Amino acid sequence: MKPVSRRVLYLAIFLLGLAWTVLSRPAAGVTTSGQIPAPQVGFAAPAFTLAEQNGQSVSLSDTRGKVVILNYWASWCPPCRAEMPAIQQVYQSYQARGLIVLAINASNQDRLAAMQAFLGSFAHSYPILLDTNGEAGRLYAVNSLPTTFFIGRDGMIQDLVVGRPLTVAGLSSRVEVLLQEKP
Repeated sequence: MKPVSRRVLYLAIFLLGLAWTVLSRPAAGVTTSGQIPAPQVGFAAPAFTLAEQNGQSVSLSDTRGKVVILNYWASWCPPCRAEMPAIQQVYQSYQARGLIVLAINASNQDRLAAMQAFLGSFAHSYPILLDTNGEAGRLYAVNSLPTTFFIGRDGMIQDLVVGRPLTVAGLSSRVEVLLQEKP
């Protein structure tokens, strides 16, 4: 191939690529801008309804307008056990300002008696929800415990911590930011 014809070929490929980019972009207002539910930062928190130990149902949709710490845990998980008192302390400190804590027990992987024994070892005042069939775990793509989602007043996931226990300072700093945001 002659050098001139190579240049023409490269220019044609470039122009076709540019045309494809311009023609294939979505029209303004067509994208979801994170409004579809997905277990990722910047997306809407997937909706669920789970039962507490007493059988009362709790739905994530009932927390709209509040800041939510959604913690997925199991009693056999040492980091989960380590962070539960910190979660309680932060909940007590910020509950009056609009913080909700929903602790989802991976009940499909945990023994009810072990969970109850652990919960009896410290005082907690936030709801413990039971994921008996693993549906919430699948919905939130939980692959490691603990997994903690921080959900803003608008229902969007603002932060996510996977596989390590959170401290009072770590929880408080995240909650403070979310409580200052307008819904």
